[in-house]
Amino acid sequence: MAPQIIALLGSPRPKGNTAKLMEEAVRGIRDAGCRVEVVSVPRLKLSSCKEIFYCQNHADCGMKDDVTPFFEKFREIDGLIIATPVMTMGIPGALKSFMDRFQVFFMAKYIRKEPLVSPAKKKHRKTLLLSIGGLNIEDDFDGVIASTKAFCDIIDCRYWDAVLQNNMDEIIDITTRPEVMKAAYDKGFRMGELITLDMAKNLPE
Repeated sequence: MAPQIIALLGSPRPKGNTAKLMEEAVRGIRDAGCRVEVVSVPRLKLSSCKEIFYCQNHADCGMKDDVTPFFEKFREIDGLIIATPVMTMGIPGALKSFMDRFQVFFMAKYIRKEPLVSPAKKKHRKTLLLSIGGLNIEDDFDGVIASTKAFCDIIDCRYWDAVLQNNMDEIIDITTRPEVMKAAYDKGFRMGELITLDMAKNLPE
């Protein structure tokens, strides 16, 4: 069975630079034989976490909206792509709210000690981060990377690699940086290869 990947687009611009970069990574991972579901997070109807703590005792969220189906999907995926611009030195609101709702996984893993991801699946799951930032500063991606790594730990989908491009206020169009577009494709393809190989190693004899 082909590896199942979800690609989260955090940008509100469906044809913007972040989306273009993600398209290359998705093309690469599909060429590696994976199936990909692309999700435009800003288009989902969702609420931010209300800390009602329903998930402290349940493997689900007490709030029901467009995030609800993803709790089950994230238990079964083999890999994840997160594509996001930097906004206020961090992850933009819709995507951050989506990620925060995965307290469902946090409570299961760290409070009840009953992780929602099986040990076998955890072995091969990987995440690729794609991000663009407007400023030409050294720490432009620190907030995005920190939040992504925390999310990856919570959902047991290891942070594997990243493609990062800052100075976009000057560059304007990501397609004028073919080396960056190629890096997104190559890393998407390589992640797909590695997931497929790792899944094959862990097949029951």
